[in-house]
Amino acid sequence: MSSSTARRARAGSAAAAAAEPSGDVLREIPLPPYVTGEDAQFAVRAVVVHAPRSWSGGTVCRNDASPHPCRLHRWGTQVLALRGLRDADIAALIERGDPAAPVPSRPRA
Repeated sequence: MSSSTARRARAGSAAAAAAEPSGDVLREIPLPPYVTGEDAQFAVRAVVVHAPRSWSGGTVCRNDASPHPCRLHRWGTQVLALRGLRDADIAALIERGDPAAPVPSRPRA
């Protein structure tokens, strides 16, 4: 790689880094391109294990005490929504409290 190419690559990456808001992009877990049954089961585990808990400072993640919703809870919720579950279905899974609960079937159209 020539020095001019290296300079352009560094300048481009610096501009891209300046455009990103303080590393927020790095905190999110990427969603799968399509949701398999295994992804959905991991998502059930994520939303149940990382459920909200009331604490003196507000609502926190039950598993790691980070502000709720933590990134794993957000990921699990998004995956289950992509799978076709409604908010009420996801809330019922959390209320049940079983991380190994079967994924509800997709609603028929």
